Amino acid sequence: MPSAKAKPTEPRSRDADRSQLAILLAARDEFAQHGLGGARVDRIAERADVNKRLIYYYFTSKDELFLAVLENAYADIREAETQLHLRDMPPAQAIQRLTQFTWEYYLAHPEFLTLLNSENLHQGRHLAMSGRVRDMNSPLIQTLAEILERGRSEGLFRGGIDPIQLYVSIAGMAYFYLSNNHTLSAIFGRDLMTPKAHHERLSHMCDVILGYVLRN
Repeated sequence: MPSAKAKPTEPRSRDADRSQLAILLAARDEFAQHGLGGARVDRIAERADVNKRLIYYYFTSKDELFLAVLENAYADIREAETQLHLRDMPPAQAIQRLTQFTWEYYLAHPEFLTLLNSENLHQGRHLAMSGRVRDMNSPLIQTLAEILERGRSEGLFRGGIDPIQLYVSIAGMAYFYLSNNHTLSAIFGRDLMTPKAHHERLSHMCDVILGYVLRN
């Protein structure tokens, strides 16, 4: 039977979880808006409605907090990808669905792109220290490899496709377009962020990716 002293542990744990979540959400918005260099812990504390000292209690530095935000951002997209149940789909449908999902997720979560932009400015040094991110990315690549092999064995896909290279191509086509839409719109004199332009881009991405993996 638990002692009377042990009873407050669960409520305190829930309070700690809520505080950390509030800090991470506030930090995500701050880093997405200002980047790592421009972000201020004072503003994060204000956004989260917590004492600044509490942030340093849970996260010893701004860099550690930034890494935690990045890890959570990757955890969110990887979790959303598992809900697609790609293994249950025919191979070509699975590849197209992943392409569609990636585009739609990036559109719905612009903060994810700005966080990646900031980390790339810092040469990926935070993510390089994260075993958690590597671990959570491995299942996606394994799933993609299995889909590619299934498509190859069924005579639908050509062989020798590197699943990492394929995923980088899928993500890159969406990421570059959205991250650079202002400059691209300016130099080509076309608004690339209209619903029509979005539809055309997604259609182009699916055509390119499926055209690459399918046998002629």
